[in-house]
Amino acid sequence: MKKDNKFGRVLILLLTTIVICTGLYFMPDTLFGFKLKKLDMLSDLRIKTGLSEIDSLRLQLEHPESIVVDTAAMRDSIMRTTGIDSITLALRDSLYQQMHSNNADSIGTHIEDYSVGHIALKRFFTALSKSQSRPVYVAFMGDSFIEGDILVSDFRDGLQKKFGGRGVGFVPITAITAQFRPTVEARAEGWTTYSILTNHTYPFTLSGMTFEAKGNKAFLHVKMTKRFPELQSVNSLKLFYEQNIETELLFSYNGQKDTLREILPAVSTVSEYERKGIFREASLVFNKAKGFRALGVALEDNAGVSVDNFSLRGNSGLVMARLDISHCRALNKVRPYDLIVMQYGLNVVSDSVYHYGWYGKKMVNVIRQIKACFPEADILMLGVSDRSHQIEGKFQTMPAVLALLNTQRQIARETGIAFWNVFDAMGGENSMVRFVQSNWASKDYTHMSFRGGREIANALLRALLSEKKFYDEADEVVN
Repeated sequence: MKKDNKFGRVLILLLTTIVICTGLYFMPDTLFGFKLKKLDMLSDLRIKTGLSEIDSLRLQLEHPESIVVDTAAMRDSIMRTTGIDSITLALRDSLYQQMHSNNADSIGTHIEDYSVGHIALKRFFTALSKSQSRPVYVAFMGDSFIEGDILVSDFRDGLQKKFGGRGVGFVPITAITAQFRPTVEARAEGWTTYSILTNHTYPFTLSGMTFEAKGNKAFLHVKMTKRFPELQSVNSLKLFYEQNIETELLFSYNGQKDTLREILPAVSTVSEYERKGIFREASLVFNKAKGFRALGVALEDNAGVSVDNFSLRGNSGLVMARLDISHCRALNKVRPYDLIVMQYGLNVVSDSVYHYGWYGKKMVNVIRQIKACFPEADILMLGVSDRSHQIEGKFQTMPAVLALLNTQRQIARETGIAFWNVFDAMGGENSMVRFVQSNWASKDYTHMSFRGGREIANALLRALLSEKKFYDEADEVVN
C-alpha cells in the first residue's frame, strides 16, 4: 500500500494560505461601500511609518503663526476698500495680539482673524449693534454636518436670544431633510429639483439648489414649530423666486379660509415677494406655473438676527466656485448678508491623504468667488471637526483631519478671513470618541447629534461674543 505524502499536502496548504493572506492584504480599502480591514501577517514586525509626519502636523496646529502670507497686498486692499488708514490698522493689530496673549486661557478656542488690522468681522459686529432696528442676515453654508439644522438651530437661537429676531430663516422649497428637520415643517408637491452638485446649466446662489414647477401647478406648505420660543411665529414671510412669466399665487395662512390671489411679477433673476402679518403656518399654491422657478421662503422678523441654513449633503465646498455672480448679487439686493459661515471638510478627508494643497488652492478661488458675489459680507471659515477611524480595534483621530485642518487655516490666512477651529473646540485629538460615548455624535464617528451640535454652537457663540468684545474695545481706542 502506497503511503500518503503528508509533507507535500502540508506544504501545499501552507502555500495556499500565504497566497490567500497576501491577496487579502492587497484588497482595496472599501468594497461595495463597506470599509475593509487589511490582513497584515507582518504587522507586529513592521516598523510603522508616518509618525514624523503626524508630529509635524501637530506642530503646525500648535503654531499657526508659522504660516506666512503677503500682508502688504492685503493692507493696501483694505485701505482702498474701507478707508481705514495704516496707523489704525497697525494699532488694531497690536491690540489684538495683546488681548489674545493676555487671555489665551480664559477665552478658550477663539476666532482667528487673519485680516490686516483684524477687521474680518467688522461688518457683522456693526450690524449686531443695530439689530433692534434692522435685520442681520447670516448664511451658514455646509454639508451633512449641519443638515436638519444640527448646530445651526442652537447657533441661531443663541444669537436671537442675545440680539433679537425670530424665525427659522430660509427654507428651501423641498429638501431631503424636510422629514426630520425639527425647526420647521415643510411639504411640497409639483417641483423638479436641480442641485449645483449635479447640474451645470442653471445659475445657482448660496443654497446651491433651485426648484422648477413640473407643470401648471405647484404647492408649498410651511409651519412653525415649538423647538425654540423664537420659532413659534414671525411677522414676515418672503418668497424668493428667479424666473416667472404669469404665475398666479394663492396664499393662505394660520389655517384661515380666506385666500389671497395675486399675479407674481414676471422676472428673470432672483426676486422677493413679501407678506407681512403674524404667521404660524402658510400655504402657497402656484397656478399657471409653467417655467416658474423658485428658491424657497424665509420665515423671520424684519429686525434681529436671521440665520439661513444652506446645508447640501455631499458638498466638499469646491462646487461653490460655480456660484452665479449676477444671481447672487440680485439675491444680495433683497437679502444683504452680513456674515457667511463656511463649514466644509468632512467630504474631503481621506484616510490615506495627508496633503491637501490641491484643495486649498481651489478653496481660495471659492472664497474669492463668494467675495465677488457678496462683496460686503464678512466670511468665517470653520475648521473640520474631529473624525475617528478604527485602528486595531480602537477608535482614534484620523491623521488626515490634522492635515486638512492645517490647509483650511492656510486658506483663511491667504484670503484674509476669520477662522474658527471646530476640532480644537471639541477637545482636539480623540474628542470624537468622547462625543460618541456621551451620545453627542453618531456611531459613524463623523456626524453630530443635536446634543453635540449644541455643544459646538455654544462654543462658537462664546468665541464670537469674545471677539465682539475686542472689536468694541478696539473701536473705543482707535476712534
